[in-house]
Amino acid sequence: MMGQQQINLSNLNLAYQDFGEGEPVVLLHGFCGSHLYWDKVISALANKNRVIVPDLPGHGQSNFSKGNYEMEYMADTLKELLDRLKLDKITLFGHSLGGYITLAFAEKYEERLNGFSLIHSTAHPDSEEAKIGRDKLIEKVNLEGVSSLIDELIPKLFAQENLENKVEDVKKAKEIGYGTSKEGVIGMLKAMRNRPDRNLVLKNSTLPVLLIAGEKDQVIPPDRTFSVHKETISQVLIQGAGHMSMMEKPKLLIPEIQKFLKY
Repeated sequence: MMGQQQINLSNLNLAYQDFGEGEPVVLLHGFCGSHLYWDKVISALANKNRVIVPDLPGHGQSNFSKGNYEMEYMADTLKELLDRLKLDKITLFGHSLGGYITLAFAEKYEERLNGFSLIHSTAHPDSEEAKIGRDKLIEKVNLEGVSSLIDELIPKLFAQENLENKVEDVKKAKEIGYGTSKEGVIGMLKAMRNRPDRNLVLKNSTLPVLLIAGEKDQVIPPDRTFSVHKETISQVLIQGAGHMSMMEKPKLLIPEIQKFLKY
């Protein structure tokens, strides 16, 4: 199985990439991203694993959800995809927003996971200040459209020096963002604002967990990613990366994922 697939789920038509064979791995992208965020990572993992990379609802080639965008509902959508693909257990990697969905999935469907990873994400909820920020962005998108949000958002996702030496990646991230539907942007902003504290999921899970942070992440600093310390949790700091190590520092990120998958 190779490349782009489409599947009709109960609440939307979902697009996903499907590469390789072996133990299944699912990669979830961040807010206003798509499967293209993982372009530099997929082929390295598909040598030994089946790699499934969905476009989240309202993002990329997936249309917007007929239900809502709450993290629990996104977890249900992922479960439906796994059921349809007849995948009993996966290892789940979630970038940023994808990490919030990963935690919701781990809370509801832990028996479907071999392990999970948060990449530039956090189990903490939004602060009151961050919630106000989400509401302002919803207002901005309603008034000015998606592209004005993307132009403001994307530069913050990269470490300062990478804005200058990774110009093509910054441009690519913007182009991916422009393709996000207005419904998807607003739906996910509300869902991120509403998400609960899920540190207990990290504390209570018996599964192997990989927490990855960017040394220069301006969006989710490392201490917010490394919120729980215990034997089953590995913590990795990617040097020189902001919020987008899959684009900024794939050569540092890939070996950490492979190590977690026990290559």
